[in-house]
Amino acid sequence: MRKIEHLGIAVADLKKSNDLFEKLLGKGHYKTESVAGENVETSFFQIGETKIELLQADQGEGPIAKFIEKRGEGIHHIAFDVEDIYAEMNRLKEAGFEILNEIPKKGADHKIVVFLHPKSTHGVLVELCQDDSSKSV
Repeated sequence: MRKIEHLGIAVADLKKSNDLFEKLLGKGHYKTESVAGENVETSFFQIGETKIELLQADQGEGPIAKFIEKRGEGIHHIAFDVEDIYAEMNRLKEAGFEILNEIPKKGADHKIVVFLHPKSTHGVLVELCQDDSSKSV
């Protein structure tokens, strides 16, 4: 793992949350993006080398909607940038971590992603992400 790529924060209202984080961080978001496969609308803020990804459920469905219903708004996941997602998946499986999706899938911000089950990471949803221009799915 090379760095923390982003922190994912589940929000109920993306527009209100964009306004709040713009005030908090002193700068606006640099892009919004829809990830249809996850039923989510995202918004990104850049802070140094790390990003903040706000996630709003699209039409009240999908994993973010379930997260907010169960836990409320807040930190959803931590994402780590990796050079070779397949090598990291193999390394982590051998170390006893549970991978939620065995095949990397398209994520936001030009990434391919896999998630580690929170049961194997002390309750933290961990995302591994790799720039999808460097490795095809």
